Amino acid sequence: MYAATIDQGATAWVLVSIALVAFMTPGLAFFYGGMVRAKNVLGMLMQNIFAMGLISVLWAAVGFSLAFGGTGKYIGNFDFALMKDLATIETLPGYTGDFALVIPIVAFFAFQMMFAVITPALITGATADRLKFSAYAILIGVWAVVVYPAVARWVFSPNGWLFQRGALDFAGGAVVHINAGAAALAVILVLGNRKGWPREAMPPHNLPFTVLGTGILWFGWFG
Repeated sequence: MYAATIDQGATAWVLVSIALVAFMTPGLAFFYGGMVRAKNVLGMLMQNIFAMGLISVLWAAVGFSLAFGGTGKYIGNFDFALMKDLATIETLPGYTGDFALVIPIVAFFAFQMMFAVITPALITGATADRLKFSAYAILIGVWAVVVYPAVARWVFSPNGWLFQRGALDFAGGAVVHINAGAAALAVILVLGNRKGWPREAMPPHNLPFTVLGTGILWFGWFG
């Protein structure tokens, strides 16, 4: 079903990488959970784990298609909405010649989904003490459909305008880190300081949690 020969070694490593990157989001939950006050620990854990479920569904529904469907430079289309034809198509638009995929498209889909999941989860560091859970769910849901696929398109897709200008994204530096950082900054600027700050001291609740989360993130980053 594939025009290019599937590289079994590359496929095996990508499958391992999927597991490693998936492991990072619970690590992020521990990291943020240790940095907030005791009353917000459960909220931090819930927000990060919830992101894994919500964003996975949205990525399968429309996110992947908007990022990698069609030939547009700025945004994709709905050709692959609801994972349509991913198990049968030979390749993705733009992934030919030197950019031809040597792994199953479904594996590529899952690998990209892990980054789509952890990127909005990174924003939770800015929502502590600022957003209710329902508002957070709406925020990351809209952001994961409107913002993330467009930026991923620009940088990750061979059809993207930044990709075609030679942009290199090392370990998600642009699509993940700059993207999430800009969103977190926007949240802080709009919502302001956490309630009570700076009148009240807000020491971290559990630094061992933060150290544990750091270790998990460090380990998962190799994916």
